[in-house]
Amino acid sequence: MTAGHDASPAASPQTVGADEYRHVLGHFCTGVTVITTVDDEGPAGFTCQSFGALSLDPPLVLFCPSLSSSTGRRVMDAGRFCANVLAGSQRALARGFASKAADKFAGVGWSPSPSGAPVLDGALTWVDCAVEAVHEAGDHYVVLGRVTGLGECGPGRPLLFYRGRYGVTAGEPTDGLPEIVDTLLAWPRHADWM
Repeated sequence: MTAGHDASPAASPQTVGADEYRHVLGHFCTGVTVITTVDDEGPAGFTCQSFGALSLDPPLVLFCPSLSSSTGRRVMDAGRFCANVLAGSQRALARGFASKAADKFAGVGWSPSPSGAPVLDGALTWVDCAVEAVHEAGDHYVVLGRVTGLGECGPGRPLLFYRGRYGVTAGEPTDGLPEIVDTLLAWPRHADWM
C-alpha cells in the first residue's frame, strides 16, 4: 500500500458466491505451468495456473498453491522450485500433475534444473527459483520466488486455461514492435519467456 491509499472499500462488500466467482474469473485466460521441486522424498510437482511475473529488479515470480496442497507444502519446505511453462501439446501432462496420483512422475521424462528441480521434457521454457517469501492469503498461499535461472524458449504455442478447459491460441503474427503496455512485461524482450 502506498501512503494515502485506504484499503477499505467505500461501501460494504457484497457477498460473492463461489460458483459466480469461478464463472466470472474463468473468463480470464491463464497460462499453465507445472511447479516442480525435489526433496528427500524425490521429485514433486503440481499443475498451477496461478503463476506470474512479479518484478524485474529483483527478478521475482509468484504462484499460489492451496492451503491444503501437500505438494505445495513440499515446494515451500524445499525452498526451491522450477516453473515449467507447458506447451499446447501437453494437456495430458497438465491433467496428470493436477491429479492426486501417488507418482505423478511415472513415465514423465525430466532433467534437473540448476537448483535440482525437475525440468519437464517438452516444456516451452522454465523458470528456476528460490523461495523468497510465503504469505497466507484466504484459502491459498502466495509464494514469491527469486529467479535464479531461465531456460531456453522452445517453438510452439503455450497451453492455456480458459472457462474450465485447456486450449491453445490460434496465434497471430509476431511481426513488428511489441505492444506498449504500462506493466512489467512492457520490456523489449517480453516475448522471450512469457
